[in-house]
Amino acid sequence: MPNTISSWAIARQVVRSGTSPSANYRAACIAKSEKDFLNKLKMVEEELDETLHWLTLIKECEILPEDRMSDIINECTELLKITVSSIISTRNKINQ
Repeated sequence: MPNTISSWAIARQVVRSGTSPSANYRAACIAKSEKDFLNKLKMVEEELDETLHWLTLIKECEILPEDRMSDIINECTELLKITVSSIISTRNKINQ
C-alpha cells in the first residue's frame, strides 16, 4: 500500500475484517446448535462482505493496480458465495 494516511486506514480495515472470518468460522464449527451455527456463519458473511468492500475500494480508487487486486477480490467473492450457500442450506435444514 502507498505510504499515505488514507491507504494505511484502509489497510487496517482490511486486516481487521479480513482476519475475522476465519475466527468466526472456527467458532461456527463448535456451535452448540444449528441456530448458533447459523448465527456465527452470518458473522462470517458480514466480515467477508466488509472485506470485499474495502478490497473493491482499493481497486476502484486505484490505490493498488487492478491486476494486483483481481485475484484477491475473486477469492473473497468465492468465500462469500460458499458462506452464503452454507447459510441457505442451514436455514433450510432448520425450517424443515
